[in-house]
Amino acid sequence: MEQYANNLEGLVEERTGQYLEEKRRAEDLLDRLLPRSVSEQLKRGKEVQAESFDSVTIYFSDIVGFTSLSASSTPMEVVALLNDLYTCFDAIIDNYDVYKVETIGDAYMVVSGLPVRNGNRHASEIAWMALALQEAVTTFKIPHRPGEQLKLRIGIHSGPVCAGVVGHKMPRFCLFGDAVNTASRMESSGQPFKIHISWSTVNILNTFGGFNVQLRGQVELKGKGLVTTFWLLSHQYIDPQSALKQYHHMNNLNK
Repeated sequence: MEQYANNLEGLVEERTGQYLEEKRRAEDLLDRLLPRSVSEQLKRGKEVQAESFDSVTIYFSDIVGFTSLSASSTPMEVVALLNDLYTCFDAIIDNYDVYKVETIGDAYMVVSGLPVRNGNRHASEIAWMALALQEAVTTFKIPHRPGEQLKLRIGIHSGPVCAGVVGHKMPRFCLFGDAVNTASRMESSGQPFKIHISWSTVNILNTFGGFNVQLRGQVELKGKGLVTTFWLLSHQYIDPQSALKQYHHMNNLNK
């Protein structure tokens, strides 16, 4: 009887350990899928309410010519390319107060100013991040085509959005509103190797100073008509290569 009790106790302890490990893995996955503040609410059994944000800055980018590049590459080569590129991007954006919303194919979407508000700093955080990502692409090597360079096209816009968790089986933190559409159109109407930003973002960046922008002029945006837009060129105080250098340093340490 004593032996049976000891065996049962050991079994319960083992199963408890397995349960706690699986729970930790599930919570870790949830933290990767959703912002930490949102996932913590779900872990406590709370319902996450959709919330409105008066001002955030949204970043979109894609790779010009990605469709033709994919057509002339094997599926494994495309996956390896995107994995290397987004591993690089993910390491860089960790240096800024931003949240990666999603990646769809070659499209990369990031936001600052939610779910934790940061005043007007969202515009400068996205601007610094965009400069760092732009610099990273200039040295990024396509694994199966090292002689070619990726052509990154970036669009940025600031405005109000609504955000919340959609779905239960595979919950996603989604953004809604005209500002999302405008940011996407800023990207699609941009040019390779350039950061296309809206007037609303420029207005906020001007309060910080140091950002060098160039007037592009009036551009036709779907659903908006002619709007005045700008190119973000640089920041006179911040070296956009700093985050990239940190990424390469971390990568070398992990080898």
